[in-house]
Amino acid sequence: MAKILDIVTHPTPSLNEKSKEVDLSILKDKDFQELVSDMALTMTKKDGVGLAAPQIGKNIRMIVINTKDGKITMINPVIKKKSWRTDVDEEGCLSLPGIFCKIKRPKNVVCKYVDPNGDEVLIDAKGFMARVIQHEIDHLDGILTIDRERMQKKK
Repeated sequence: MAKILDIVTHPTPSLNEKSKEVDLSILKDKDFQELVSDMALTMTKKDGVGLAAPQIGKNIRMIVINTKDGKITMINPVIKKKSWRTDVDEEGCLSLPGIFCKIKRPKNVVCKYVDPNGDEVLIDAKGFMARVIQHEIDHLDGILTIDRERMQKKK
């Protein structure tokens, strides 16, 4: 049965580490399948729209996202294309409770990932969904919204 996991919060150093790719040979392992379920439940119970593995103390390239069609798990996600059109919006983060940052991001992204069944998926995300995917992939690269906001202010 799925369980709610603890959220790692800033300034935990591991949040700023780049995550390692998931070895796809473990996808069918019971422990990995439980981790997928635990992350989805944790995201829902903590009122998140997305959750990256580093936020629960696992530095692997996996995220879960709550979409209008249900939860999706993205393993080893890679953004393949970004739109040149951008917008700025406020983002919160479970690892930065009470902190909101104005972040500029591309409006649309095409992202390739592997689902928990081992199937390769290509998603063309727009608007809020594109923003969530980019936010969660930032976590996999060790970038928090406070870091992203700082980088954008330097430009």
